[in-house]
Amino acid sequence: MYGAQLIAALRRRDEQIEFFGVGGERMRAAGCDTVVDAKDLSVVGITEILSHLPKILGLYRHLIEEADRRRPDLAIVIDSPAFNWRVARQMKKRGIPVVYYVAPQFWAWRQGRVSLLRNYVDKALVIFPFEEKFYRERGVDTTFVGHPLADLPGPPIERKNYAGQFDLDLEKFWITLMPGSRVKEVRMNLPTILKAAEQLGHPYEFLMPVAPTLDRSFLQSLIGRQRVTLVPESLPALWHSRAGIIASGTATVEAAMMGTPFVMVYCVSSLTYLIGKPRVKVPHFAMVNLIAGREVVPELVQHDFTADNVVRRMQEIVPDGPARDRMLKGLIEVKARLRVPESGGESPAQHAADSAAEIILEMRRPRG
Repeated sequence: MYGAQLIAALRRRDEQIEFFGVGGERMRAAGCDTVVDAKDLSVVGITEILSHLPKILGLYRHLIEEADRRRPDLAIVIDSPAFNWRVARQMKKRGIPVVYYVAPQFWAWRQGRVSLLRNYVDKALVIFPFEEKFYRERGVDTTFVGHPLADLPGPPIERKNYAGQFDLDLEKFWITLMPGSRVKEVRMNLPTILKAAEQLGHPYEFLMPVAPTLDRSFLQSLIGRQRVTLVPESLPALWHSRAGIIASGTATVEAAMMGTPFVMVYCVSSLTYLIGKPRVKVPHFAMVNLIAGREVVPELVQHDFTADNVVRRMQEIVPDGPARDRMLKGLIEVKARLRVPESGGESPAQHAADSAAEIILEMRRPRG
């Protein structure tokens, strides 16, 4: 999604630019020749990566071979640090400038790896406000360009029309369920989410957006006969929902942008958690809480992630009252912090992708 936004922003400034690399449907639609499909790299967890390593290495070599053949003017890597710092290193060896858009969250764990950015990246474009200071203090040329989701408007479809489209009951509260965007995440998170939904019961309609990286049939096989409506997009579901049960990740930022109160949940394999937990260097797991510097939304991670705990927390934020009001106020605060204000004013600057595009075009290596 971020890559597609960036391609569109760059194309608005220079229609002659050509793009190739790693991407999915949105980047292909924006005009990128995806020589590696992003779905093939969608693996989460330390132990889970090991079984996929031979395939990932093959895709990595294929990408580098394509770069040698096409000789790009500039390389832009987006997120996915385990894969992309290696790509950045190879591009740097070839004298190709490297921009890191949506920089790795090395501030959360493995802070020593910041040296990888210093050595192999010419410019880091970060999307969270606290990241600029963190990386600059460690010698990385960094600019906060705003979050790509910060300017998302509410979807235009009215609740009544949305209900008619998906056969939803207008008289009920709707709750959006988002278990993750990778198969492994969904297998770990969805069963407990579904148990919580079952306990919450008939007063609610449950919606589950189908992530682009997942197959509808896969989700349906896990849902079974439980009353959950699969929908194609997350933003309209969140916009019209009373609350959400949402796995840690970009979806939590989407919920904040839509002003939808939610409970953050997450679970990984026991071994991944055992290895990873001591290395975590931040006080919160939820990005919303990290941005606010306090707990805005509840975090139910690993052993705390039970159906009973989810239901208890949902019962606090669904009804009108102080708990819901505090969360709504906190989400508004988070949304404001994800924008870059114009110099000397309070109005928001241009979209993050446009800010990033201007910096990138200034860096592009001349042909010849």
